[in-house]
Amino acid sequence: MNSLDIVDIYNENKEKVGYTKVRYKDTLELGEYIIGVQAIIINSKKEILISKRSENKKAYPSMWECNGGAITTGETSIQGILREIKEELGIDFREEDAILIKTIKKENQFKDLYLFVKDINVEDIRFQDNEATEVKWVNIDKFIRMYQNNEIVPNVDFGTEDYEICLNIIQKI
Repeated sequence: MNSLDIVDIYNENKEKVGYTKVRYKDTLELGEYIIGVQAIIINSKKEILISKRSENKKAYPSMWECNGGAITTGETSIQGILREIKEELGIDFREEDAILIKTIKKENQFKDLYLFVKDINVEDIRFQDNEATEVKWVNIDKFIRMYQNNEIVPNVDFGTEDYEICLNIIQKI
């Protein structure tokens, strides 16, 4: 176990309750939540950056996803998404680059979706921790087709409505 496996526990109002649990080991009880984060990275062509999970991943090996994970003890949501992007893709974003799109509450998790707007050359991406093996830019139609064809992990919480929200935000910045 490493420090990334220890997560703060939150109540149904997304407030810390004052204790931690070990992710993947300790069971979350009714009314206990963790916080997950997901990055939606969009370029100037309005394409979405997705990465392919390593074949060695326990959950959803070799499937495509929008990068993210769970925040760890002591982290804020924004610190967690910046760490996840750095770990998985080697990309450095700043807090001011992150725009919170929405928070989803389901099962025992809150998930914060963040928008990042940046043109990134996929050739410059350096996979840091062997969680991802490939990246590519896709338009929203391709993204939705891949999701419908079970090529994208089923717990990606991003669709056409969210994409439209992102485009509206991008127009304003």
